Amino acid sequence: MRQSFKTTALLCCAAAVSMTAEAFPLQTLQTGLPQEQQTQVQQEPADSSVLYFTLEEAMSYALEHNWDLQNSSLAVRQAEADRWAAIAGMLPQVNGTLDYSNYMGYEMAFGETGLSIAMPPYGSIGVNASMAVSGAQIISALIGKLSIEMSDVTYRQSQQEVAEQVRLLYFSALVSRQTIDLLENNLETVRRLHAFSQKSVEAGVAEQVDADQIMVQVATLETSINEARRGLEMVYNSMRLQMNIGFDKEIVLTQTLDELMDVEHSLDLLYDDFILENNFSYQLALKSTDLYRQQKNLAGWAYGPTLSAFYQYTGRKYFSDEMTMNMTPPNMVGLTLSIPIFSSGRNFTSFQKAKLEYQKQLNTLESTEMALNIQHRQLKYNLSSAYERYLTQKKNVEVSQSVFDNISKKYEFGYSSSLDVTNSATTLISAQSTYVQAALDYVTAQIELEKLLNKNTYGQTEAEK
Repeated sequence: MRQSFKTTALLCCAAAVSMTAEAFPLQTLQTGLPQEQQTQVQQEPADSSVLYFTLEEAMSYALEHNWDLQNSSLAVRQAEADRWAAIAGMLPQVNGTLDYSNYMGYEMAFGETGLSIAMPPYGSIGVNASMAVSGAQIISALIGKLSIEMSDVTYRQSQQEVAEQVRLLYFSALVSRQTIDLLENNLETVRRLHAFSQKSVEAGVAEQVDADQIMVQVATLETSINEARRGLEMVYNSMRLQMNIGFDKEIVLTQTLDELMDVEHSLDLLYDDFILENNFSYQLALKSTDLYRQQKNLAGWAYGPTLSAFYQYTGRKYFSDEMTMNMTPPNMVGLTLSIPIFSSGRNFTSFQKAKLEYQKQLNTLESTEMALNIQHRQLKYNLSSAYERYLTQKKNVEVSQSVFDNISKKYEFGYSSSLDVTNSATTLISAQSTYVQAALDYVTAQIELEKLLNKNTYGQTEAEK
């Protein structure tokens, strides 16, 4: 009788695993709503505290609301302001003055001649226009332009990183959700099996240790589900941070893993040429090299002259009819050419240092180019390997399911042992788990290669696309 009960229990376990595999085929489960209802809910959300996102919507939302991207955008505007400040330093500067003077009745005497000149109160107005131009100022304006370009590249690179991070989190959430659903379905089956076993113990046809063993399996599954739920919540919290969504909002993902797997597109990436100039890291390295070159030129212009010019107008009005002298010229023009002659080697040392820094940056640029080409080959290898593992694990699930079904049928007719059934069931569950991880690794490899090739269009305008 005890052996009969164990056989029945094993058959129930095998049936439960088979039902789980059929109920959860190789796709990501959603929130329990049919696809039509999910689309309708997404279009007409009834609860503002629940946010529904497709993958594209999630990335677009993050690009619009991410705090780091907003700061990067401000950095671009800041660089533009710095450039205009440098340009303004070469433009004419105009200052105006207005003053009033009163000598309190004093008269200027000319020695013992007895002659004197009155010093009546007067008011004056003056306008001074000046401008100074040097090669260093011109180079500073060019450096400001490079700073704007580097800030813009950094901003677009940040857009790419935020979008790809949200994309990875989206896939991670789908995989975690699928894992939880599989565990919950198995938990329900094992709980029913435990209840059946406990009734068999009470009926005296089974021992308590058999029911206790299943109870341990129930507790283990409950612990695994709780851990998976906490892990999923961590993924959602990371999405909230990237998308700048409050923690009082619930995020619902409306697409499945199968919908988002684009095998044809990913394989096309293996045959795309790697254009270095499209890569943001290489663009920054080029801009940085130009920046060091201009800084070298700036240090060299320490030997250059500075040309300064000014024009001054002064108008004076005396508040008296007394005879006086007006020695203030109404108009004045000046021109100065300043040429550095001797700086005790300071300018020479600064120029040599700038030349060495520029040479170092040239070496860094060459090293970056080589590293990116090597990375391209490695990421192509990673994608090819991940795709092969993905296909292998997908086939492995199909084979494991077929083996399990075959052994289960043989066991019903006594042609296989309970150990064969247990091993095949364990192999099937393991194969499903490995397949899900392989799918996530495959998507990750695709995203990394797309990022290197800069194949996405996140945040670009229609003209740039």
